[in-house]
Amino acid sequence: MPSFSANLSMLFTEVDFLDRFERASKVGFGAVEYLFPYAWSKDQLADELKSHNLKQVLFNLPAGNWEGGERGIACLPGRKGEFQEGVGKAIEYAKALQCPRVNCLMGLYPEEESPERVRQTAVNNLSFAANALEKAKIKFLCEPINNLDIPGFYITNTRDALQLFTEVDHSNLWLQYDIYHMQIMEGDLIRTISSNINRIAHMQLADNPGRHEPGTGEINYPNVFKAIDETGYDGWIGCEYKPAGTTEEGLDWINPYL
Repeated sequence: MPSFSANLSMLFTEVDFLDRFERASKVGFGAVEYLFPYAWSKDQLADELKSHNLKQVLFNLPAGNWEGGERGIACLPGRKGEFQEGVGKAIEYAKALQCPRVNCLMGLYPEEESPERVRQTAVNNLSFAANALEKAKIKFLCEPINNLDIPGFYITNTRDALQLFTEVDHSNLWLQYDIYHMQIMEGDLIRTISSNINRIAHMQLADNPGRHEPGTGEINYPNVFKAIDETGYDGWIGCEYKPAGTTEEGLDWINPYL
């Protein structure tokens, strides 16, 4: 049976962020994730996790000027120092929160740069992060994202992510497979998951279209979950969706699994 984590950047937004830990625990989640922890102190977040008996299973590296439209800096030439500082900061938070995985958002392709320079920047940055996080005993993940929601995102499908991983050639580089994003970009979900399960260290979900909870769109989630179980996957699936109503009203789909 899949294990689900609540993505607190998207669920329980009816209340302030730090109050979402309690909401997640009350409805039966045993774990949480979110985009970024850096706006809060490590102690604040650790206290919320402990108070509500929750595990922290994932967050992202710092991703540049998010409010200004940046969606990661790993492929951006000239930002090496900032990227490496972000890796160090993520390690500090991951250790404090006992979080075993950190994800990288690659960023938007910089059209003014040559493809070769962008690629080498991406390879160098991923290699640095994979090595640093391995030393800290933290899994390093990278996520393809659809280019309809985020036009210009650097890595948009499983094939291209795995090709980049081959170029980086590091054992601590894992795939974060977001079912919603990959339904949009490539479909063939069950076969792709099953074929690449040994490279997948975390999954996320939402239905399509709309990015709402399972059961609101076209994805046959019971079949997908069954296929994931059959692979022997023992990781987490993050609920990274926008509830169609309130969060609690849209949780009927998950009751058989909690």
